[in-house]
Amino acid sequence: MNKIHLYFRVPPQKDRYFPGDRYLLALIRKLFRKPKTSGVKKVFDNLCKGFDELGINYDINLPFKKIKPNEPVVFLGTGRYALLGYNQPNPVIAGIALMTHPSEWPSLFTDYPIAKYLQHSEWANNVYTPFYGSANCGLWPAGIDTEKWKPGVNKKYDILIYNKIRWDKKNKDIELRIPILLKLNELNISYKEVTYGQYTEDEYYKLLQECRAMIFLCEHESQGFACLEALSMDVPVFAWDQGFCLDPNRFNWNDPVIPATSIPFFDERCGMWFKNIEDFEGKINAFWQHVNKGNFNPRAYILENLTLKKSAEKMLTIINSVYH
Repeated sequence: MNKIHLYFRVPPQKDRYFPGDRYLLALIRKLFRKPKTSGVKKVFDNLCKGFDELGINYDINLPFKKIKPNEPVVFLGTGRYALLGYNQPNPVIAGIALMTHPSEWPSLFTDYPIAKYLQHSEWANNVYTPFYGSANCGLWPAGIDTEKWKPGVNKKYDILIYNKIRWDKKNKDIELRIPILLKLNELNISYKEVTYGQYTEDEYYKLLQECRAMIFLCEHESQGFACLEALSMDVPVFAWDQGFCLDPNRFNWNDPVIPATSIPFFDERCGMWFKNIEDFEGKINAFWQHVNKGNFNPRAYILENLTLKKSAEKMLTIINSVYH
C-alpha cells in the first residue's frame, strides 16, 4: 500500500483580551492546569499506535502539496478547520468530530472530495446516513491501549462512580446521582467518585486500579473511552443507559428523537445497565453479587473487539475500499 497521510487538526486558539494574549494564556494553562488529552486526540493517537503495531507507512500533517496521487488521506480532528485548505484530488476518509450533527455541515461532500465519513458506533452512524447516504458513511471503532490499561490488584474501594452527566445536571443530581449514593451507603458499598473533565489520566488510572467496579453516568456516548478503559482494566461497569440523545441542540437540528446509548460497545461480560433510579435499585444487588462472584470478564470483551491492532486493521479495510 502507498504511504497513508494522517491529519489531526484542531482550530487554533484565538486572542481573548488583547492581540497575542493567546500565547500568554496557553503558557498559563500549561503551568497551572492539569494536563488533559481530549477524546478526539486520543482517537488519533491510538490509530497511530495501531499502525505502528502493524508496521504501516504513514505520516502526520504533511503539507497538502506533497501528497502524491493514489496516496490515501485520512482526516480526524475538530470542526471545519480540520479540512480547511485541502485542495488535492485524493479521496478523503474523514470523521468523528468534524461536526456534532450532519445538519451543521450538509455540504461536506460537495465542499471536499469526501469518500467516507466515519462514526464510531452504529447509533451515531444512523444519525448521519439519512443526510450523507449509507454508501458514504462507515463504522470505525477506535482502539484501546490494552497494554497501558491493564488490571490492577490493589483494590481499596468497591465502586468508582464516573460522573459524566452533561445536561440538566441539577435535576439529574436529585433524580439519579444522589439516590445512587444513598443506596450504596445503605448497602455498605464503599465508593469513590470522579467527574468528567476534572481529573488527569494518571489519576483516573490509579482509581481504576483501586476500585472493583464502576458505575458509569452519562447520557450517551458514540464510543466512550473512559468506560472502555475501565473494561480493559477488567473493571465491570453498571451503566446508566436511558436510550435517547438528550443533547438540547437536537431541537435546533430538527431531530428531536434520536435513539442512543451510553454503552455502544458492551455485552454481558462487561457488566449490566439500568434505565433510571428505580431500575438501578432493582438491579444493584444482582450486579454486586456478580462482581463478588467474579462472573464478569470485561477485559476479554475488549481484547476480542477493540485492541489497537484490530482498530487499525479496520481502518486499513476502509482505506482499501476507497483506494482499490
